[in-house]
Amino acid sequence: MWISRGTQVVGTVVAVAATFTVVGCGSGGARAGSPDDVRSASAASASSAAARSSTLSSAASPSPTYALSVAPRSIPSVRTHEAARGPGWRPGAKSGVVIATGSEGLADEGKLLSQELKIAYRGTAKARAGDVELALASGGGAAESYTLSVRSGRVRITGPDQAGVFYGTRTLKQSVRADGAMPEGVVRDRPGRPQRGLNLDIARKYYTPGWIEDRLREMADLKLNQLGLHFSDDQGFRIESTSHPEIVSKQHLSKAEVRHILALAKRLHINVVPEIDNPGHLGAVLQVYPALQLRNVNGTPTRGAIDISQAASARLLDDLLREFAGLFPGPYWHLGADEYQALVVADPQASFPKLAQLAVKKYGSGGTVQDLTTGWTNDRAAVMRPFKRQLRVWNDGIFRGGSVQADKSLQVAYWTGKEIGARPPEEYLSAGRTMVNYNDEYLYYVLGQPNDFRYPTGQRIYEQWTPLVLRGTNAVPARYSKQILGGVFAVWGDFPNAQTQDQVANGIRLPLAAVSQKLWDPGKPPLSWSGFTALAAKVDGNG
Repeated sequence: MWISRGTQVVGTVVAVAATFTVVGCGSGGARAGSPDDVRSASAASASSAAARSSTLSSAASPSPTYALSVAPRSIPSVRTHEAARGPGWRPGAKSGVVIATGSEGLADEGKLLSQELKIAYRGTAKARAGDVELALASGGGAAESYTLSVRSGRVRITGPDQAGVFYGTRTLKQSVRADGAMPEGVVRDRPGRPQRGLNLDIARKYYTPGWIEDRLREMADLKLNQLGLHFSDDQGFRIESTSHPEIVSKQHLSKAEVRHILALAKRLHINVVPEIDNPGHLGAVLQVYPALQLRNVNGTPTRGAIDISQAASARLLDDLLREFAGLFPGPYWHLGADEYQALVVADPQASFPKLAQLAVKKYGSGGTVQDLTTGWTNDRAAVMRPFKRQLRVWNDGIFRGGSVQADKSLQVAYWTGKEIGARPPEEYLSAGRTMVNYNDEYLYYVLGQPNDFRYPTGQRIYEQWTPLVLRGTNAVPARYSKQILGGVFAVWGDFPNAQTQDQVANGIRLPLAAVSQKLWDPGKPPLSWSGFTALAAKVDGNG
């Protein structure tokens, strides 16, 4: 238990509430004071106060006076906290979770919180002393925002949407885990970026459904709201297909398992972003359809690349896109479009004359293989348009120049400046495109660490990276900040046996927490790295 150095003396009586826990000290701002400073009050000083108190007369004791509270400790940290004097809130035998009248849609959030805090769930019953009340706020507000107030022995969490209220319950849960209580006062909190996620390469490495669901729960506590599933690549196609069952790898997720994952994600306010990468990274599909594999002028097959000059190639991909758009109902879809091997050679036109001839036929005498590739991606975007998804592509799939321009609605997933065709992020931003940050310098966890990749550390992300750092270690100008919608930490299975899935979970734990902090709160983190890791161990149960 932490005892505040701010305990007040009333007359000659030291009034200390036996059950009072203060989570910090300071003026009331989210960053006021330091948790390390608060801990400096020792048990010896408390013992001394008790000894002095025992020598006084038996006159009635005055009411306890409380030091000002500070912000609850959570990951990510809360944006603002209004300090107050009071005992705060801790779960007790008579505590319960209740739902305000008219907010019955919050039942799932309430039931989950009651299970986590081991207190009763009483539905729409009237709130009483010791309770936590959840309510949807009228009058609007920022998406995913919430207000959490603690006063008179009660907690009230409100927000303009269910996600915001849910995130308020995450703050409450973490504060109780970290310090046993939620401090008195009012938290007003909201995310710095609307898209905050984890991307999993389940094509090259199979992960069990239970493992993926555990990551969803971990993400939810960190207020992350996107899970990317890259489920098709050269090494595997990992989700059951009814339109083309012949391409599915032996180890795969059934559609029933995927629906279970999607149902959990929905309850945790996480959008799942599917990706069938194309026209490259299709090796698993091409093993079954070798006639569709791209071949160069010498007849040599090109790894992972489908021949975009063949109508059958388009039909195959469009079958898959339509099928899986039906399985994944979320608002986002990743089209891939990176590393098409026809464009990494010195002279694509000479190396792939079949593609070059079709480009001229479609786009005139100046048509190039690049134009044909961009046109392919635009065509796949058109296939997805009836499903009303926000589409994104890797940055090296949107090229400079050419007579065919990438669809203006495509969002850029910026991952690298190292690939052929990779342009500086400012080129996309100055053209008005929105971006999501996947920076491979900080946010790429590549199994086996090939090609000079190193497993990223949470400390480096925490101390150096921001959403503006899209390429390498340099930030883009702050004027582009609103176009950078968020960031994603990505796990890639280049050498799938380099780590077990449990080792992956442990390896990404702190980096993912650091990413959460930097995407939620744009300010300087309030804790040192050592303080952050100590807090992470408490709130995620690994302490």
